[in-house]
Amino acid sequence: MAELRTVKVGMIGLGQRTETLLASIFHMENIDVTAICDVRQERIDKINSIFDSHSSPRPKAYLDYHELLDDPNVEALFVPTSWNSHLQIACDCMKKGKYVGIEVGGASSTEELWQLVHASESTGVSCMMLENCCYGRNELMVLNMVRKGMFGELIYCECGYEHDLGEMSWAAETGLRLERTLHNRYRNGDLYPTHGIGPIAKILNINRGNRFLTLSSHATKARGFVSAYESHTGKPCPIRYNEGDIVTTVIHCANGENITLTHGVSLPRPYSRDCRVQGTKGIWLENANGIYVDGISPKYEKIDAAGNPYLVHDWDKVESFYEKYDHPIWEHFRENPVGEHGGMDFLCLNAFLDAVRRKDVTPIDVYDCAAWMSITCLSEQSIALGGMPVPFPDFTNGKWLDRVPETPSKWALSDVFPVTE
Repeated sequence: MAELRTVKVGMIGLGQRTETLLASIFHMENIDVTAICDVRQERIDKINSIFDSHSSPRPKAYLDYHELLDDPNVEALFVPTSWNSHLQIACDCMKKGKYVGIEVGGASSTEELWQLVHASESTGVSCMMLENCCYGRNELMVLNMVRKGMFGELIYCECGYEHDLGEMSWAAETGLRLERTLHNRYRNGDLYPTHGIGPIAKILNINRGNRFLTLSSHATKARGFVSAYESHTGKPCPIRYNEGDIVTTVIHCANGENITLTHGVSLPRPYSRDCRVQGTKGIWLENANGIYVDGISPKYEKIDAAGNPYLVHDWDKVESFYEKYDHPIWEHFRENPVGEHGGMDFLCLNAFLDAVRRKDVTPIDVYDCAAWMSITCLSEQSIALGGMPVPFPDFTNGKWLDRVPETPSKWALSDVFPVTE
């Protein structure tokens, strides 16, 4: 087996997410971080100290990312900057011929997404959202089962991001301008859709024979952050939040499926991405940790109080399908997952680097980025219009009808290919 070529990468934006990415990168071979950039020297110093602690050479440091883009010792960029800046930076990266991996987050307008698409199309350079949840073990196993026909024809899906982030409200005490706090103060929509919609979109073949047509969104009143602040401090909260505690969005797809997304980050609860994939033959329900496949999963007769028999269906545990239906990536990875988020970061970063090495389209491409991120600004519009349906732009300009098939690769997300190395 030929040794993998080392990819020279830079990192623009050196906040907490960069530190998390480095925790996976330091486990990886054949990657060399050659340049870093941030507008704050203290962040550069912090990242340099992390390299020092791993006995790794310090990368070249920049305060202006435009100067970094002219560095011939960088062929690909990671851009974990703010939601309001990473798309413009990504466009600039592609115009300089650099592959770019952006972090997750919703868009502020469809215009900035069109700019992203046009930058990729005009340069032939890929932009990949580093949506690690697409490489989660259960998400990939369900993709594998769906492609094998285990769930029959898909009908309905759910997903979301429900995460108790009430501590964000405590920033009001210090006046910190935390990014998520600002968005929750002034916006009202599904601000963080991609952890859930990414895997579901791949399972439903969005942008490859299917696409999002319309969405309709509703938001509840906003009470959670204020309540969390007042419970924590015992004082009245000095600010108010516009973001509804629960935002519900229904997407209708060209092939007739519906998807319900739920966003909720201000109320106390355990974390969940709320995944559900349901077809004519089976269902995966994340919150039940269960899969039911007709003809395989348990069902049995019970007798009601009147003595009449009735049929009861029961869940199989998700883990019971691992041995037979684990995705090939996880068959090789499950014994020794490394990196953050249970190994999903490690796999996602490797998928990006594989495309860079092959000079091929990334498995999460610019059309995926645009479609998934547009949910944020479109949901804001729908909520402002009282829940009226809002159409999705077709960022592929009709190519979704008959796309060139994705290059076979173990990292592919449109289909499942064997791991050969």
